Formats: sequence, structure tokens, C-alpha cells
Amino acid sequence: MDAFIKKFEETSQLPAIIWNDNIVSYEDLIIKINQAIAFIRVNGVKAREVVSLTGDFTPNTIALMFALINNNNIIVPLNYNIKESEYIKFDIAGVQKDIIVNVKNDEYRLEYKDGNPRHILYEIIIERKHPGLVLFTSGTSGKPKGAVHDFSKLLEKFNTARKSMRTINFLLFDHWGGLNTMFHTLSNGGIVFTLKDRQPESVCTFIEKYKIELLPASPSFLNLMLISEAYKNHDLSSLKLITYGTEPMPQTTLERLKKTFPNVKLQQTYGLIELGVLRSKSKSDDSLWVKIGGEGFETRVVNGLLEIKAESAMLGYLNAPSPFTEDAWFMTGDQVEVDGEYIKILGRKSEIINVGGEKVYPAEVENVIQELDNVAEVTVFGEKNPIIGNIVCAKVRLLKEEDKKQFISRLKIYCRQKLQSFKVPVKLIIDDDLQVGDRYKKKRNNS
Repeated sequence: MDAFIKKFEETSQLPAIIWNDNIVSYEDLIIKINQAIAFIRVNGVKAREVVSLTGDFTPNTIALMFALINNNNIIVPLNYNIKESEYIKFDIAGVQKDIIVNVKNDEYRLEYKDGNPRHILYEIIIERKHPGLVLFTSGTSGKPKGAVHDFSKLLEKFNTARKSMRTINFLLFDHWGGLNTMFHTLSNGGIVFTLKDRQPESVCTFIEKYKIELLPASPSFLNLMLISEAYKNHDLSSLKLITYGTEPMPQTTLERLKKTFPNVKLQQTYGLIELGVLRSKSKSDDSLWVKIGGEGFETRVVNGLLEIKAESAMLGYLNAPSPFTEDAWFMTGDQVEVDGEYIKILGRKSEIINVGGEKVYPAEVENVIQELDNVAEVTVFGEKNPIIGNIVCAKVRLLKEEDKKQFISRLKIYCRQKLQSFKVPVKLIIDDDLQVGDRYKKKRNNS
């Protein structure tokens, strides 16, 4: 915390945040942090209490985050449009107080919760007299899991000065990727550029207006941006780097991205809420092979599955068994291929479709279908079958209206040419629904 404040003081006259087209300087941010510290003191927020912070990357949300770190609270960041189905997160984390920031006017208030914060993982953090952080998995395969971090471990990396580009804070406030971007930017005297919404047209407008150099986004968003052709209406020549992660990138989307932005470097990233963000290097702009690791991280592959040992690893889950091996390696569940120092991520082990004993990776089938003309989006998933265990299914959204029978026939013929027979979709669904959620990641549950 002291290192951040010292940096803010050194750059006090420079812009720190652009929010709703308003500029907040580092001096302004220090004032807001002090106001937030006074607010939590007046409202009886005690050190070591579990406090949720519901908001987005507004100036006061950011200031409150630093105030709670300073107060050694266990912080649970939540997205401002948290759904009723996600309220279970309050109970899992044992939240005692919730600070809610209005993303329209940046005003905030405190609500009391009746959570029970007693947990052995919290006791470890309290004993260390450090701030804590609780991040949640998406919960696509059941109840979301709460990952508990010693926040100090995650923040250590920001003590090393690095280059800061003009970067959009695209990933959400309750996602470590989003927080990582924010902390990296502020620790290096950069500007946190915040979005009003994450629609392709809005993002392209924002890039042009503020001469954005780095766009960190999901493959699903980048696919939607290409489909929308919003980039054609704007000058995006300031872009130097597009990074992508959070889900597998289809090779077809990557190639279209490179063709559309030939002068922009494309880089795959890799991070997990349980570990933080690893340093990464793509083999080339149009390659899905990536080298990951960096200071504080070790990697290995066991039976085709990626395992990582990290100094910044979480302490454990609040509501799930430990995902660590006896020798402290985190089992990611990501199936990978290996080529020397590089790996290619094939998909999550939990998403593999078992067809009569044969493995089908959804991303492989999706990539083939995405090559077809008139395909906007495709999601491949498995469906139980009493004879062969599972069948391969595909949900497709078309770019423009087409006779469904003709399209299905065209798709199956093409897939038979490109895929082994057991990988060819048996069941096809064609509808107009977007296949991404609020996080611009592909929705694989309840497909």
C-alpha cells in the first residue's frame, strides 16, 4: 500500500483515471483514498472484517479498494450488476459489510450483512495481519467456488516497475484479470481507462477517442467485434497490442484478427483466479502455442494436464476441496499439448465430451464449424446418450438467414471432411441468441 501511495505522490499531477470522460489525477485519487479511509472508519469497518465491494472501475470504487487494503480487510470484489442467483456469494464468503458504489454517479453506501466469517483460511490471513482477497469462479458447473488469497502476495509483483501502455480496463472488477490491469497501470503511473459498456461499437469508439494502445479481451468479444465490423467505422491505428485469454481462442478467429489488424501484435495470456496472471509469450501472432511462467511461477504437465506452482497461489477454497497436489502444485484442469517450452491449451478436462471412449474437445469442433461461411458463433457441447455415453451437439448462430436444412447438410458434409466421424455433431441447434455472457465468454452451461 505504501509503495502505491508513494508512486501516486510522485505522479500527482498526471491523470490516473478517465471515467465518464472525466479526468481524475493521481492527486485526486489520493484525496479519494483518504476520504474512503475516513468513511470506513466512521462506519465502524474494523480490520480483519470480511467486506464486499460492489462496483466497477469508478474512481471511488478504486479508492475504496485501496482503503480496505490499508485497513487489512478481507475484500470480496463483486460486479455492480450482480444477479440474484449470485447472492450466494455473500454467504459463501461470510460477508459482514457490503460497500456498494453507484456506477452512474460514483456515490457509495454501506449495508450490513449477517455473514459468518469463521474459516481456517481467514484465520491464516488474520494471523499474518495482511489484507485478504476472495475471488469467485464462474460457477458454470455448479456452485461458485470462493478462492481465498493473501492479498499481499498478489500485490508484490507490482513493486517491480514495468512499461505501462494506454490500456482499456476491459475485464470486470470482480475478475483478477481486470484488477491485475488496474494495479499494473496505477503502479506504473499510467491511466486507468474505464468503459461505460463493452459492446464492440462502444469499445471501438473509445479506442479511437483515447488513442488506446492495448486491448485485453476475450476471444468471444474479439469474434463479435470482427463480425460487427465496428472497427471499419473508426481509426484504430493507435492499437499496438491485443491480448486474449479466459477461454480457448479458435484458430479461425485468430487468423481473421491478424488479417484485420496486420500491424497489431497478438498475444495469448494465461491467468487463473487461484494463481494470478502469468507472464506469457506467443510463438507467433497467428499461433496458439504459448510459453507461460515468469518470476514466481513453475509449470509442468502431468498426464496431459497443466499444473502450476506459484508464490502468489491462493490459500485454498472456502467451499471446495483443495486443488493442490501434496507437493503444492495447482491442478489447473487444462488439457494441453507440449512442444518444447511451448504449450497449446486444448480445453478444460471437465468440458471434454466422451463419445464411446473417444475424447472430443469442443474447441476443435468449434474451430472447424467457424470456418464455414455464414457462421457468427458456435458452441459445442455434449449430451447424454444411453448407448455411447455422449453425443456431440452444436448450437450455431448465423450471420444472416439461411434455409436450416440446407445449412445443416452443408455443415455435416464439411465436418465429415475435416473431422473423425465421432467428432461430427449429431444434434444441431440454430438460433439467434448471443452465445456470450456478461463477461463476453462463451456460455457452455445449459447449452
